[in-house]
Amino acid sequence: MYKKSYPTNFPEGFLWGGATAANQVEGGWNVDGKGITTAEVVQKAKKRINITSADDVDQQSLKTALADKSEEHYPKRRGVDFYHHYKEDIALFAEMGFKIYRFSIAWSRIFPNGDETEPNENGLKFYDGVLDELAKYDIEPLITLSHYEMPIGLTEKQNGWASRDTITDFNRYTKVIFNRYKGRVKYWLTFNEINTSTWGFHETGAIDHDLSQNEQLKIRYQSVHNQFVASAIATKQVHKIDPNAQIGCMLARMQTYPKTSKPEDVLAAEQSDDLNLFFVDVQARGEYPEYMNRYFAEHNIKIDFGTDDADIIKKHPVDFISFSYYMTTVTAADSSNANTGNMALGDKNPYLKESDWGWQIDPIGLRISLNEMWNRYRKPLFVVENGLGAVDKLENNGKVHDGYRIDYLSKHIEAMREAVSDGVNLMGYTMWAPIDLISFSTSEMSKRYGLIYIDQNDAGNGSLNRIKKDSFFWYKQVIASNGRNLETLN
Repeated sequence: MYKKSYPTNFPEGFLWGGATAANQVEGGWNVDGKGITTAEVVQKAKKRINITSADDVDQQSLKTALADKSEEHYPKRRGVDFYHHYKEDIALFAEMGFKIYRFSIAWSRIFPNGDETEPNENGLKFYDGVLDELAKYDIEPLITLSHYEMPIGLTEKQNGWASRDTITDFNRYTKVIFNRYKGRVKYWLTFNEINTSTWGFHETGAIDHDLSQNEQLKIRYQSVHNQFVASAIATKQVHKIDPNAQIGCMLARMQTYPKTSKPEDVLAAEQSDDLNLFFVDVQARGEYPEYMNRYFAEHNIKIDFGTDDADIIKKHPVDFISFSYYMTTVTAADSSNANTGNMALGDKNPYLKESDWGWQIDPIGLRISLNEMWNRYRKPLFVVENGLGAVDKLENNGKVHDGYRIDYLSKHIEAMREAVSDGVNLMGYTMWAPIDLISFSTSEMSKRYGLIYIDQNDAGNGSLNRIKKDSFFWYKQVIASNGRNLETLN
């Protein structure tokens, strides 16, 4: 419908906040009955710019990891001890004015091996405490049900999401969670960055390291399908258990540009974008898109559909669409896609600067992504991850001057505001991450994203003191002004 005016700022009630993941912040990996997860058997990467290490798990490395009861080679086991510091951390989030905090529940805190019939009460009580603390400050929780970790017992028993049995195990877990926290959680997400299942172990929990590329693709897309079904069942569950709650999907958005205006390059970019958005097509529209028929045929992939799978997926699409946004990529018809420094696995864009880890910085690409996704789906959108990993320096006076992070976040928030003016229905923004944490891609501590500095080094040494960076005070100003004031603090 045509209107003479358009919004010039974020809507009232916009959900400002930050996001973390259990396996990167919690620690407490072996206390109160928690089981070990897929994230906690991945060793620290040997190279700084290496995004594939999270999938370098085979039977031998798994055996080695399970025999090792230390944290030395597996930093995600220790995190930053949110498990014992959550009250302090949430108080700091409240001081910034957070409206919402996105975090994940560690599935193995609730079902240590993944296949138990009764949940671990100690695990449930921990998240009771987190929710109580958020409610104390009127901060809405946004909970991810599965964020790059699943009980390793399911990998050992049935190769993770490669098995349809994992659907039953997951939905036993989700039913317990929805019933336990009914009325306390309004916003849920199913699988974090579900499209990265095509990369392998970290998302699928399936060991396929020694298989051919074609066999890997078969396992990974079957794992994705099983997650689609589990997501639809979880959507059905939550709508029945708590009709006031909303549930969304979550995508690692990788906007692709053609390298040139050559038609072949434009087509290659369009096809790359389709492969990225396929996951939302299924979860938001409720069916497999036609373009995947050719892709599956050309890669000799046959999805094992259960009798009721198509009906379940069709009847229970998600309520909203969330995504992470860190960068864009460039592709061409003859592209090698060899640039592993860029998480999107594409070619370098000569017009963009990049981070210390080789991730190209493109705020305008966020506006493009928001517009394209809104036009494609017409469902509310939510940017639930966006941030800058950088080497921060703690000065002798106890200050951390991270103007580069302020600049990064400011430009991306401005891009979101422009998208809202374009007509995009944007629910909120949870930047990654309010506190320093263990990097997903390399398991480093020195790759810092936070607005709050945590005194811990890559070896795990430090006081774990929480220290406010310059960006902490800047983001407080942004939230207080509902995104109007992006000025750098003096």
